[in-house]
Amino acid sequence: MGWLWAIILGFVLGIIAKAVIPGKQHSPLWLTTICGILGAIVGNAIARAVGVAETKGIDWSRHIFQLVAAIIIVAAVDALYMATLGKRKHRARV
Repeated sequence: MGWLWAIILGFVLGIIAKAVIPGKQHSPLWLTTICGILGAIVGNAIARAVGVAETKGIDWSRHIFQLVAAIIIVAAVDALYMATLGKRKHRARV
């Protein structure tokens, strides 16, 4: 069940990250979901390092770390995607 929640959280974080980043992102949805999962993992690690991984109630600070990490990862991976696969696909269409 933990993997299912990781995929759902990664999907949600990836979609929010894509919405926050200005401009159009060209990476596919599966790649955005993987980036969201990685953002959640990195955000949890940062929250643990800072000491706010588990608090009473909703862990807002942990969620903010997860979202910021997902935004950074989605932006970086989308840039890499366009630099490699995206240009090849774009040239094939033209």
